[in-house]
Amino acid sequence: MGPHTDGVRARRHTGAATLKDVARAAGVSTMTASRVLRGHASVAPATRDSVLLAAETLGYRRNELARNLRLGRTSSLIGLVVTNLANPFYSELALGVEAVAEEAGFRVVLANTGEDAEREARLVDELVARRVDGIIVVPAGADHAHLSPQRLGRIPVVLCARPPSNIAADCVLVDDFGGSREATIALAATGVQRIGFLGMPPSAWTGSERFRGFCVALDEAGLALDERYVRRNQRTVAAAEAAALEILGLVEPPQAIFGANNRNTIGAIRAVARTGQSVRIAGFDDFELADTLGIPLIVVSYDPADAGREAAQLLLQRVMHGDAPTLDAPRRVVIPTRVVHYGEGAATSTGMLGEVAPSRT
Repeated sequence: MGPHTDGVRARRHTGAATLKDVARAAGVSTMTASRVLRGHASVAPATRDSVLLAAETLGYRRNELARNLRLGRTSSLIGLVVTNLANPFYSELALGVEAVAEEAGFRVVLANTGEDAEREARLVDELVARRVDGIIVVPAGADHAHLSPQRLGRIPVVLCARPPSNIAADCVLVDDFGGSREATIALAATGVQRIGFLGMPPSAWTGSERFRGFCVALDEAGLALDERYVRRNQRTVAAAEAAALEILGLVEPPQAIFGANNRNTIGAIRAVARTGQSVRIAGFDDFELADTLGIPLIVVSYDPADAGREAAQLLLQRVMHGDAPTLDAPRRVVIPTRVVHYGEGAATSTGMLGEVAPSRT
């Protein structure tokens, strides 16, 4: 390996081995070692093997960030900022982003805002300081000025689950309105007249769109919206259960409940189980074990990983272009939904045009 191998080996335990150490151990110049480690084909096989063996022995790892900074490049990193890691939607979303990013040679840095818009702005600033190549954001607030091209420089941004406000940016949305409308129509088709609604805060895009779809479906079914049965500020299963118990305790309780997300649906299921009432349930978001509960259940299903993949593809197109903010007009991708029926014979899936197909559970 060369006269300095033993001395250099000691650096392996500190992680301080350098390119010069590798070159010295292999008995070649630093330039030759660099060419080997960058994959150049114009190096003799014996020399290449010697350099690779030295790098492996010393535990050498290239400092990509420092190298990219010297070359005027960035970090081969993509930032992903979400609002609530406790929600399974975001873990699936992250897997979709990671799959596309990894295939393109990028890594994903994940950050959680806890639905705090000020924290989101700080996290975005930190990602910019790390020289990420692009950022995917599930916004916590309604004002997205902190994500503007003027503020982020040449770093492109894609929004997920909420359209941009006060900025021009690509976005990926779920068909919140259409899915909610179709599920409520399916619920009304069972013959119920009084339908309750458990939802997220009205300030949330998903919350307002899903409530809008619910209201339109009631109107189309000839049913009146009864505000006594509406609760729209539940962020947790416990809060949703409490809200459901409240409306189920009315003198004339609802005959059915629509949950605007999986937490509200699960809360409704728990409340109905506690009261023992005969109440039909529908909800947005499929969830694990929904098909095993043994009760009639209607859910709006879609693949959150699809949203992640679409967002990553939009972002990488901007990154690869080199002049991301002026690539073209902002683009919008909408992830389709389907309505799945559980607990009444074999599960079926109803698409947006009313066709029936086997469900994916």
